[in-house]
Amino acid sequence: MEVSVELTYSPLTDDYEKHVISFIKQLRASKFKTLENPLSTQIYGNYDELMPFLTKAIEDAFKTTDIAVMSMKLVKTDRSDYEPDF
Repeated sequence: MEVSVELTYSPLTDDYEKHVISFIKQLRASKFKTLENPLSTQIYGNYDELMPFLTKAIEDAFKTTDIAVMSMKLVKTDRSDYEPDF
């Protein structure tokens, strides 16, 4: 089953940028299609492969700071090729 995941990582620390950049680089280095915008990062792939990867990536990110928020949206389909038609 293919899925689309939108992630917003918000470390609650003054040096938040380095933590966000590190997290995004980890996602980019994966085999999964990754797209970014100023507010969030989207990653696309097979559910059974993607979710264990995300579990580890989020754990790694959380280990680098004392307090952080990770917001996630999960859609049951690959929306990476979405083009608005309006």
